Amino acid sequence: MVKVKLTVTESKCRGGYCKTGDEYIVEDLCPPICHELWNNIYPLVYALQNGATLDYGNDRAKKFDARCPDECRVSIHGEIVEE
Repeated sequence: MVKVKLTVTESKCRGGYCKTGDEYIVEDLCPPICHELWNNIYPLVYALQNGATLDYGNDRAKKFDARCPDECRVSIHGEIVEE
């Protein structure tokens, strides 16, 4: 299965789940992040794992940037991990 690397680029997480610089490799299980953030980014992770390219500014790429639905307190970057 394709791996997706998630990197927390900014965090003011109220729950203390995410800290700036945290990295997670997603294969087939949810990483230890809050469910609100995971529910927000899961469709993007799933799409990348299945070969999609996503809108990324004016281009399409195998990566994304997203924000937590809780007042955008956490920013996260996701990208395919090349082996």
